[in-house]
Amino acid sequence: MGAAPSTAFVKVRPRRRRFLRQRLMDNVLLALLPVLVGGVYFFGWRVLAMVLWVTLVGCGVEYRMAGNRGDPLTEACLVTCALFALSLPPTLPFWMAAVGIVVAIGFGKEVFGGFGRNVFNPAVVGRGFLFVCFPVAMTGRFAPVWHGGAAGLVHWGPRRMIEGVNAVSAATPMWARRDFGWSVGLSRLVTGDIGQLFAGNDGVRRALAAGSVGEVSALLVLAGGLFLLVKKTANWRLVASSLGGAVAATVLFRNVLGISAVPPLLWTLCSGALLYACFFMVTDPVSAPKHRPAQYLYGAFIGAMIILLRWKAVFAGGVAFAILLGNTVGPTLELFTRAHARRREARKMAVTSGPGP
Repeated sequence: MGAAPSTAFVKVRPRRRRFLRQRLMDNVLLALLPVLVGGVYFFGWRVLAMVLWVTLVGCGVEYRMAGNRGDPLTEACLVTCALFALSLPPTLPFWMAAVGIVVAIGFGKEVFGGFGRNVFNPAVVGRGFLFVCFPVAMTGRFAPVWHGGAAGLVHWGPRRMIEGVNAVSAATPMWARRDFGWSVGLSRLVTGDIGQLFAGNDGVRRALAAGSVGEVSALLVLAGGLFLLVKKTANWRLVASSLGGAVAATVLFRNVLGISAVPPLLWTLCSGALLYACFFMVTDPVSAPKHRPAQYLYGAFIGAMIILLRWKAVFAGGVAFAILLGNTVGPTLELFTRAHARRREARKMAVTSGPGP
């Protein structure tokens, strides 16, 4: 019989782990469930199809790019895809959403080396890209919600007509107030019951449309956000400072400087994507600073920029661009606060040690 082949020089390649589960991300996905269910109720089953489609494309991109480095697909990718999909208008074409999530995962995350290395929030990178490249689709394709009973649960897509009037491309609450001088009631912003005809200051009747899928009901966003705080998944300093920055800017502009174009405080907090951003976007643990003083400055900066951009920018929302600006200055704030802490500690040590012999 011949001798058995030697295995001394056979190199065994370790099996690559295909999926990395991250338990903190489980909590984020659970916190997004009320928003997702509300999105289906308000706009129909197309919302769920969009979330699944975006998740399929986004995970495919990460699996391919991470696999080239030998890294697994992470559960954080599921969170990015869900956050991105719920930040879109309910009528956005599927192909545009696919382009957006490819940019979000590919250029907002993987080009930096994957999870834990990205500078910018990937979901916001994708949304900002769509804003710049497809502004009409991102700002002029909103729709009113379905009302009463099963509402959108018995429909595929969003409501398109109100009393015979075309309701797609209508004004959202933010646009209606800023450009036409008409404000929707606060209770509607809280519950998400947004969809009616209104007459602006020019006397023209228009349809009122809700905003992006995830920002319709302040109550549902708040429920998910409080769940994150209770589970200690979201950093409360980032939430409190971003909300505090928005409150301070609103009081300064409206109550101190008398700028009536800035909405009242409660209306500001419940309208648009402010709450969605403060609980789910600003709290991204990778793109936010790690030093506590820097976190306060970072959150306050983003909150104040949201109010400023809502007032002055072309886009009445401005949340995505405010977060991207915050991501940009975040590392500088971290360096500044850490250097300040070191100087303060050095002065303290010099005082306690006293003069030399």
